Amino acid sequence: MPANATAPRTVADSKAAATIDAVLTPQDTDTPLIRLGDFGDGGYLVPDDLRGIAACYSPGVSEQASFEMDMAKRGIPSFMADASVAHPPLDVPGARFVAKFLGDRDEGDVMTLASWVAATDPDPGADLLLQMDIEGAEYATLAAAPRDLLRRFRMIVIEWHHLPSVLTKPRFMRPALAAMETLRKDFVTVHLHPNNVSGGVEIDGETIPRVVEATLLRRDRATGLRPATALPHPLDRRHNPGKPALALPRRWRGGTEGKA
Repeated sequence: MPANATAPRTVADSKAAATIDAVLTPQDTDTPLIRLGDFGDGGYLVPDDLRGIAACYSPGVSEQASFEMDMAKRGIPSFMADASVAHPPLDVPGARFVAKFLGDRDEGDVMTLASWVAATDPDPGADLLLQMDIEGAEYATLAAAPRDLLRRFRMIVIEWHHLPSVLTKPRFMRPALAAMETLRKDFVTVHLHPNNVSGGVEIDGETIPRVVEATLLRRDRATGLRPATALPHPLDRRHNPGKPALALPRRWRGGTEGKA
């Protein structure tokens, strides 16, 4: 191999990778998916099972709030958090914003999911929704969250970041595995879509997206589970229409192929 060549990437731990693959592999349910938010970045597919959800918790605001606006139209208020912006880009009715990051500790401008919910919970007996896009901090944040708290969320809409590193580098794999082992007990992925903005990396002969958007549904709400058969989903859209689509890797497909 030439001195300036890059060695092919392979998974760091096949057993851990199998667990991560199992969590990421989407399944269909009897509940159809609908799209909330914009057709580009900031829009997500969720099960049409929003009735009775008391609030949406949305860390990682940045420049997008179309998802929270659509939640407000359905009478669901949002709690929003992001220390990188002074305020949300839209005046979302009923929303409350705090300029903090989410993480695995309560310190300075960082707070845990547990402390955030404890300080704001509008109805301790009701289900919640979590919509999280926090640039890689999702793994430590979820690994630190108590299981009882996570079960409060009927669904979790999340962007998983740094996936090639998660699969090939132990220091990335460990926190990702901790988070996903916790989630797989109570949740199943019902939608997965590659984000084509960041591209992908070849691992074991196939391209792994750096970022995917995923929707997880609590298992008690997931009826008729079966391998996903429509990938991409008809409601999926490219995050950047001007860039090539990314196919979902074989390791995360339920038997179908495609790009969107």
